[in-house]
Order: sequence, then structure tokens, then C-alpha cells
Amino acid sequence: MKVRAATEADLPAILEIYNASIATTSTWSERVQTMAERQAWFSVRSAKGDGVVVAEDAGVVVGFAAYGDFRDTDHWPGYRFTVENTVHVRDGHFGQGIGRTLMEALIDHAAANGKHSMIAAVDGENDGSVTFHESLGFEVVGRLPELGWKFEHWLDLVLLQRMLD
Repeated sequence: MKVRAATEADLPAILEIYNASIATTSTWSERVQTMAERQAWFSVRSAKGDGVVVAEDAGVVVGFAAYGDFRDTDHWPGYRFTVENTVHVRDGHFGQGIGRTLMEALIDHAAANGKHSMIAAVDGENDGSVTFHESLGFEVVGRLPELGWKFEHWLDLVLLQRMLD
């Protein structure tokens, strides 16, 4: 497996992996994204120098991770040193260390870019994701009850934080 910076050529695979996650609470989106939306997402991250990395196995993208602003730093520049991560692994490739390798690369990228902390926002019922982030040095710093709505019920949001410097 190889982890590298994502390119525009990776967007179809990134879109496919992301859209597959909509059937779960790993993302709170309720509709599939279009390629145009994913291209816009990638353009914003690229313009800001934010990290977007992919894991590739035998020429196939099997996962991606990215970070972006935690809050709107154009309006609230005090947040500019804090980022929020996302990490997704292709179905059928869980438990192989792909997510960990992606996150380690992403954390390194954020630290090298002068970021101070990284936030993970996780569905409160996703104990596996909480444990995964804790194994990477994140600490639970808050729980926001009934913050989101998906699949006809309220979802809690757990916030985890890792200091980067």
C-alpha cells in the first residue's frame, strides 16, 4: 500500500468511497455527492494547502483522508490553526491499517503546515471510530447530544482533539 497526495485523477475513486459512506452515520450527508461538488471540495482544499491524501493498493484507491477548516476562518480567523479531519476506507478494506496510515500522513501534513490542533467529529454511537482516533492520540473533549438527524433519529456528536505541536 502506498499513501500519497491526492490528485484530480483520484476524484472518481474518492467520490465513490465517500458516497458509499452515506449509507452509514460516518457522514451525516443524506444524498450522494456529484463529481462537480467533489471537484469544488478538492479545489478549496488545494487552494488552501490543506491535506488530501489517498491510499493506493495495486493501483486502486482504497481510502482517503483530508482536513479543512474547523470553523469558517474567513469570518473567524482565530480558528485558523485548528482543522477537522475526515477519513474513509473503501468497503472490503477495513481492518488492514489503511485508516491509520492515512491519518498518520494527514497528521504529519497538518503539523508541517503549522496547524496547532486537529478535531475529529464522530457519531456518538460509532465506538469504533472513537477508539480509532484515541489510538492516534486524540482525546474526547466533548459530546453534543442530539445535534444531528439521520435515519429518522437524533445523533450525538462526539468531538475528539489532538494537539499537533
